[in-house]
Amino acid sequence: MVSKHSDRIEVDQVGYQEPSGLIPTISPDSLESITKGEKVEEVDPKFARRVKWKLDLFILPLLSSVYFFATMGKSDLSNAKIAGLTEELGLSAGDYSNAATIFLVATIIFQLPGTLLIKKIHPNRQFSGAMITWGFLTTMTVLAKNGGQLLAIRFLIGGAEAFVQGGIFYLSFWYEYSEYATRGAIVSSMSTIAGAFNGLIAYAIVKNLDGANGWRAWRWIFLIEGVVPIGFAFVVLLFLPSSPQAVTWGFNEEEKRHLIQRSARAHNTSEPTVQLKQIWKVLLDLHFWLFILVSCAGSFCQSSLSNFLPDLIEGFGYSDVNAQLFTAIVYVCGCVGILLFSRIADKTNARGIVLASSTVGAVIGYAVLIWVRHRDIRFAATCLVAFSVYPNTVLQMSWAAMSFVGYTRRGSVIAFFNIFPHLFAISGTQAYQDPPYYSIGNSAALGMSIMMFLSSILLRWYLGFLNNKKKANQFTEHAAVMREKSIEEIGDHHPDFFYTL
Repeated sequence: MVSKHSDRIEVDQVGYQEPSGLIPTISPDSLESITKGEKVEEVDPKFARRVKWKLDLFILPLLSSVYFFATMGKSDLSNAKIAGLTEELGLSAGDYSNAATIFLVATIIFQLPGTLLIKKIHPNRQFSGAMITWGFLTTMTVLAKNGGQLLAIRFLIGGAEAFVQGGIFYLSFWYEYSEYATRGAIVSSMSTIAGAFNGLIAYAIVKNLDGANGWRAWRWIFLIEGVVPIGFAFVVLLFLPSSPQAVTWGFNEEEKRHLIQRSARAHNTSEPTVQLKQIWKVLLDLHFWLFILVSCAGSFCQSSLSNFLPDLIEGFGYSDVNAQLFTAIVYVCGCVGILLFSRIADKTNARGIVLASSTVGAVIGYAVLIWVRHRDIRFAATCLVAFSVYPNTVLQMSWAAMSFVGYTRRGSVIAFFNIFPHLFAISGTQAYQDPPYYSIGNSAALGMSIMMFLSSILLRWYLGFLNNKKKANQFTEHAAVMREKSIEEIGDHHPDFFYTL
């Protein structure tokens, strides 16, 4: 039977059935604990589709815009680099790498509170406040006169952007597992679209504004890309809903009940309290560290690519203006990869196989960049790398959200996914210091791509091993004791929860 406690799960002991991807820890009856006594009935498919469509309309454009502007704020440094920044501020290759690195350091420091405080602060307030902060700081970059001032500003921008990196966690409040990767892909694809947009903006600025008002093009890049998110932050503040339980407009009462039931099926509770001991318990699970290996390797490749892409393309022999324009083509390839692999993952539910398959192109692409010198072939290899590397984040993060349940446990995992990988991202920015071919950096990225592939396969095997172990212990005394505990206490260690492979 089901307890009336809001996050408590008591599952009647039943015979084991082979899971089809994932056996929910809560049955439809247990939704009473979330909906405060409301009896769950069969839902009309047309009604369910209409609610999901409305949810997509309310959530995805706003959250995607937040990620779009955040990525612009992160990657505008690479466009400014070849638009006069390094010359005017007298930056060496090491100085530029440090400016890219300090951004990541700040993101690491503020990542955990930036993720776990989402429900306390409320997503609309937190995301809009962060946008106003980093937008203002980005505009202030135009006043930088030396490398030290640039470092300080980039650190503060990175700290502000840490408070929107929990956007994928926010999606888990609203979407069921079969929908999660596709929606996450739509949001994450903004990183590639923003990169492409950055390249187009930089191209136009270098062509038309370089020298205007006595400013080099890089100052105009920071001014324009700082003002826009400040204005859009007020749209996010007014219209982004906080959680299914707190929806105040746009949905009628029947639709609100359905939203809460959907959220419950994804193992969400209405309790936003952070259980401090649960933050560190995830560090004791081997599958957490296997996820981290995949995430760290992907972060190394993504960060180095986004921070050095214009410079890489310029090193192929293209002019600095054309290098700005050609970055857009690479980012479009990354966007296609994100949407394609995420859709396949949701349709097949073969999370591990899809994740491993997505890395194959990166291995081939980096190998070509290391050993081939022909300009056009190297550019094609860069497009293949982007197509294969950028899907990594949404694929492994959506899979992890399915594998760790409970508000604190899931939120902590997603935060750690933005902490440990950023350490590798820092090493990625430091590895690319041997222009124009960047052989050392590309060799390191090749090694990381191979690690992504092998870790994905190993992770899938290990989760299958844990499922078999739970199957064998379904009727033990230990399993009976574990069923008495709440989802916040044991999360995915519940004996009736099975991992998606």
